[in-house]
Amino acid sequence: MKPAFIGIAGNIGVGKTTFTKMLCDYYHWDPHFEVVVDNPYLADFYEDMKRWSFHLQIFFLGKRFKVQKKIQNLTNTIVQDRTIYEDAMIFAKSIHEFGNMTDRDWACYLEIFYEMTSYLKKPDLIVYLQASTDSLISRIRKRGRDYEQSIDPEYLHLLNIHYDEWIQSLQKSGEMNTIVIPTDSKDFITDETFRIQCFESIYLIVANSKK
Repeated sequence: MKPAFIGIAGNIGVGKTTFTKMLCDYYHWDPHFEVVVDNPYLADFYEDMKRWSFHLQIFFLGKRFKVQKKIQNLTNTIVQDRTIYEDAMIFAKSIHEFGNMTDRDWACYLEIFYEMTSYLKKPDLIVYLQASTDSLISRIRKRGRDYEQSIDPEYLHLLNIHYDEWIQSLQKSGEMNTIVIPTDSKDFITDETFRIQCFESIYLIVANSKK
């Protein structure tokens, strides 16, 4: 198969990093995991979300753009744990809808986002790992990261709504290939048959898109 760019999308706690690692191990592809950066606006954001949300999201957007640029020239298939598109379509959008980003800042953010992404190669496939809010809360509690334990279930639910809307819009427009993998009733970590079925479906979609 010709080198491809695959994005793994999904809400907090759904298992994107684990899925990315397993997929890359299976096909010997190159994983690109979400880069954790010290955002200098983070502390200010938690003190005054409305004032600092735009600064916070622009900083994250710039860092994500740098990562996206580095993976433009493919020599092997690349699998990315969360893409730049989710920054805008899911997270910044949710901050705006929660009332923590003004309409003016949101419009400015989107203008910058669309201009930046116009220079980027779109993923050949978006793999959406889908889970209910209840499942996400259970997994977040189970993995026990302290900074995640106070996440508002209402916020997770809103993120889920935006993820579903975003994937549906991609399917309707045909802008990017997508595959939705429901993970509520099946566990790709423990269920090898299900896991391989997912991997083979991904391979077939990408292989056909690269012909």
